[in-house]
Amino acid sequence: MKKLSIPVVVEPGSQPADEDGVVLDYMQMPKGVWTYAMPAVPEPEDVEGLSEGVDTLVRACAALKTWRSGDAAAVIPLDALDVANRELVDQVLGSGEVSIVYEGMLRARIQESVMAGVWRVQYVDAEDRVERDVIEVADIPSLVRDAVFTEARPAIDAGGTELPAGVGNAAAILTELGDRLAAYDAGEGVHVVNLTLLPCTDEDMDYLVSTLGAGPTVILSRGYGNCRITSTATRNVWWVQYFNSQDTLILNTIEVSRVPEVACAAAEDIDDSASRLEEILEIYQ
Repeated sequence: MKKLSIPVVVEPGSQPADEDGVVLDYMQMPKGVWTYAMPAVPEPEDVEGLSEGVDTLVRACAALKTWRSGDAAAVIPLDALDVANRELVDQVLGSGEVSIVYEGMLRARIQESVMAGVWRVQYVDAEDRVERDVIEVADIPSLVRDAVFTEARPAIDAGGTELPAGVGNAAAILTELGDRLAAYDAGEGVHVVNLTLLPCTDEDMDYLVSTLGAGPTVILSRGYGNCRITSTATRNVWWVQYFNSQDTLILNTIEVSRVPEVACAAAEDIDDSASRLEEILEIYQ
């Protein structure tokens, strides 16, 4: 598995400055993924001869209508489509607010469409060449739901070692996370630790990063500002960080959950997507 640096962000001035002037250097937000753009829906005369593309969109619409919370993702392959039909699908679906990079046993680039709950999932090789191209209809793609923590540690192991110099609150935070992780596995709800409200040194942050480890997934959700979500190497533990429109970190949290809710399409939004896509497709039928 390719190792990723976990993207914890420490804003200038939010932590004590090192005497030697060293600046923490963490992984930047995902790049090389689609950005938000409204779809340019073609006129009916422009889709003549593109029945395969239209049929693919009809299948996606049908999946949206029947999908319910807890259902497995509906997968619609695109590999058999020629360039023109695939461009039609691209035009109608557009690019939405959530982008995902997965660098685990498989490598994938995932983009939500402007219709919430419709995801474009492209599996790529080491040179970023597309090997498989599909649409998934679900609140979150199956790769994120089912595979992120396949190789993760089942628990937090922070005991039995002497704490590094300068570490203060990190030990207590890890103890809290370990307790809540055990409770979550037993069926209790999501738990969030708000690091923004806690006095954490650079050494605390480094210790949290090294103990939790780096996972294979980075999710970027664009909306009112940005939300960056990163899996750790500890099962069901995520970093969730919120930025304002000036890209300044305003909320820094660690969450215990299967998938943070902010990354998932809401059921009512999926219902709305079904109506919107059905309305678009009416002009082609």
